[in-house]
Amino acid sequence: MIKNIEKLKNTIILGDCIEELKSVPDNSIDSCITDPPYNYEFIGQDWNEEEIERRTSRIQNSNTLVKNIPYGSGLAGGVRNKRWYERNRENILQYQEWIKKWGTELYRILKPGAYVYTFNSTRTVAHVQTALEDNGFYARDIIVWRRHSGIPKGLNVSKKLEKMGVSNYADWNGWHSCLRNEWEAISLVQKPLTNNYIETLHKYGVGLLNAQSENGFKSNIIEDVKRDKLEDFNIHVTVKPVDLIKQLIMLTVPLDKNYIIIDPFMGSGTTALACKELGVNYIGIEKSKKYVDIAETRLRRYDTAISA
Repeated sequence: MIKNIEKLKNTIILGDCIEELKSVPDNSIDSCITDPPYNYEFIGQDWNEEEIERRTSRIQNSNTLVKNIPYGSGLAGGVRNKRWYERNRENILQYQEWIKKWGTELYRILKPGAYVYTFNSTRTVAHVQTALEDNGFYARDIIVWRRHSGIPKGLNVSKKLEKMGVSNYADWNGWHSCLRNEWEAISLVQKPLTNNYIETLHKYGVGLLNAQSENGFKSNIIEDVKRDKLEDFNIHVTVKPVDLIKQLIMLTVPLDKNYIIIDPFMGSGTTALACKELGVNYIGIEKSKKYVDIAETRLRRYDTAISA
């Protein structure tokens, strides 16, 4: 059932976005900023508190939970035989099909010219872009969020050879199976314009980027974003900084109460909080009740703080 957009403004809907997006009217949303699960392993499972607990119990440092694919998944280790690569490819295809399911509804509800920002890892962002292009979106850019927090998680060849008793292990000092990851990807796609930028702007008020800054023209690399100190009650493991989301909002729409940002994977409410601080409307969807409760608590605490 399609709902009145006014009744959806500034609410967080409890449910699966694939179903809940169907309640949003056509061509009613100005932009989407979202941070969906990165790890293929969640396909066929519920991405909820129990699943998070299962994953965090398997690793010592929960901050590395879903930073890169296939780390944390059943494909992270094991022998790289033919079946391993087949399973990896199957997971990629399943992941893309899942994106296309919610991407179909997202395409319908966004206004022509509206942008979609989707966080993902350096290994999986291409799959996100490809899936959304299959939905009809036009690929515009990959934004780099440089976060200076990566740690190498691959094989240290020299140490492995030393443990195996190989005499020339020192010859392989410095050789590893991966690079240190210092950035996170943000896929930027756009719903096609109505003929051109100016006509789209006049009709829908979107389609362009606020690319001018006091220091010149904005780059597709975002860095020096301060990290938030998380509240004790916020158990979400991949919370993005509020200032980072605010930068994406300000890049996308005028700071006006007539604009609406949607986040189909609201998590602990960072997108909603950023919108509230900037005076822009939001609609969130989140399937975990615990995360919805956390998000609403964060929003109430912000309201209390500014009214004090």
